[in-house]
Amino acid sequence: MDQAVAIAVGGVPVRLRTSDPGFREQLVDRYRQFLAPASAADLEFEIQLTPPSAADPGIDVEARCHNGRWLFRRGDFQAEWDPVSGRGSTRHPPSPYAIDSILRILHSLLLANEGGFLVHAASAVRGDRAFLFSGLSGAGKTTISRLAPPDVSLLTDEISYVRRERAGYRAFGTPFAGELARVGENIAAPIAALYLLSQGKENRLDPIPRTEAVRLLMRNILFFAHEPPLVRRVFQAACDFVDKVPVQRLTFFPDQRVWELIR
Repeated sequence: MDQAVAIAVGGVPVRLRTSDPGFREQLVDRYRQFLAPASAADLEFEIQLTPPSAADPGIDVEARCHNGRWLFRRGDFQAEWDPVSGRGSTRHPPSPYAIDSILRILHSLLLANEGGFLVHAASAVRGDRAFLFSGLSGAGKTTISRLAPPDVSLLTDEISYVRRERAGYRAFGTPFAGELARVGENIAAPIAALYLLSQGKENRLDPIPRTEAVRLLMRNILFFAHEPPLVRRVFQAACDFVDKVPVQRLTFFPDQRVWELIR
């Protein structure tokens, strides 16, 4: 029996079809805040479950285009996706974490075509505006998320979803959790600023030259494909973002007073 679930991240629902009711319940539990009507999805993956022993953790993520179809691969999954029909298939053990990675790859491709991107960044909404806090592992994304005051809604503590709009950029909540193991809220808001994190002995904001801001942003953007046209689009997306959104270095001491700078 077909057990379809639609997961909407960034306002884009993706239908996942499985014949296993137990795995469907895992998906419903994992993505509960991001579920959408299955009939609303234009994109779809047919899931074929494999034994857990089939996973090989030694294989890194790979995404490449072959004869017009995208091939996604890692040690615990293989997937194909046709961007023309919006249909694809996956093979992986019965764990929703493979779906996490497949969705990240898919959305990174979709966003690249419209001037947006996924980025290693915590993000939060305060006063109807979104703020991004970017950095590599250990920079403080989880810390600044944990310190957020009650008037802040957390979109994610790990991977931010950035979509380009006519007037600027909008950040969306994602189910991709980091160390907090807490799913973001399924809301969105216009992006007011991007802060590049650095922990120190005081709370301070410093300007960053445009070239340096683009370089640091590119270092944190998630993109798994190496096709030159798409790579150029991602680079252009980073340049356009820096031209429209204030980017500053936020040096902070890990206590709640840092949020006095973020308004």
